[in-house]
Amino acid sequence: METTTLHGVHVSRIGLGTWAIGGTSWGVVEEKDAIATCRSIFDHGINLIDTAPIYGDGRAEEIVGKAMAEHGRREDFYIATKSGLCRIDGRVRFDARPASILQEIDRSLRRLGTEYVDLYQLHWPDPLVPMEEVADVFLRLYESGKIRAIGVSNCSATQMEQFRSVAPLHANQPPMNLFERQVAQEALPYCREHGIGVLAWSALCRSLLTGKIRADQTFPAGDVRAVDPKFQPPRITQYVQAVQSLDAYAQQHYGKRVLHLALRWLLDQPGVSAALWGAKRPEQLAPAKEICGWRLTPEDMRAIDAIVADAVRDPVGPEYLQPGARA
Repeated sequence: METTTLHGVHVSRIGLGTWAIGGTSWGVVEEKDAIATCRSIFDHGINLIDTAPIYGDGRAEEIVGKAMAEHGRREDFYIATKSGLCRIDGRVRFDARPASILQEIDRSLRRLGTEYVDLYQLHWPDPLVPMEEVADVFLRLYESGKIRAIGVSNCSATQMEQFRSVAPLHANQPPMNLFERQVAQEALPYCREHGIGVLAWSALCRSLLTGKIRADQTFPAGDVRAVDPKFQPPRITQYVQAVQSLDAYAQQHYGKRVLHLALRWLLDQPGVSAALWGAKRPEQLAPAKEICGWRLTPEDMRAIDAIVADAVRDPVGPEYLQPGARA
């Protein structure tokens, strides 16, 4: 497993994302399977787990906490969690008020069964709360020892600059994958310039890049992909065609599959520290061993870009996932 350094700590470049095991946006996940998945990360050299209170309204954090308790060594895990969102009338809303963050960190620590969080992140910038106010409360938590590194998620370069005027910033977690690269224009170069680690979420684009999605596939109500524009006609046909062509390229040139190619592409992007990869069962992490130990060439990068541009004529980003305002 390749590793990176986040604020002086060695962290695996592949991390387990726990949005799916929260059980509210990706179908039902049995608790025993979810706990086993969290514990199986060490079989693949992974120590990074990313979670959040909004994933299953605390369930994902509770599962991670149970996995750590069963494992018995808290220090083996690098746990990243977040605050700054809430659920109102069943819908996700921004809530980065300082009082809310102070309440959320204590709830997260209790669910996780730990005295500290390795990386604490603002889940999404709240348009009703100045970034400087958010940074101030994160700084207080950092100085108190409840959190050991400070991060943000889904933030622009301007927002990160505002945050850094008050507190240190060690990581940013943007959406980034082969199909969604908007952060490469501004946020990623900013992070490189200022030594800010980048944990890319949705590394497999909500499972599109696993190679298992069909053009005629439908998803049940409650599944996040049921309202994702990428998974609706006519776009789904374009994206599936791109995946099939990328899979053929991976097989022909490396004896790999599209999943390996997509994650290798992401890890080879300048400035990307780690890729967050969701899994519901231990066996879904098995491909990890095929991702490390090789690199794509500049010619590969150009060929991949051409495949995507040729197939996806009506691209769309992850904007539909943005929460709403409280009022």
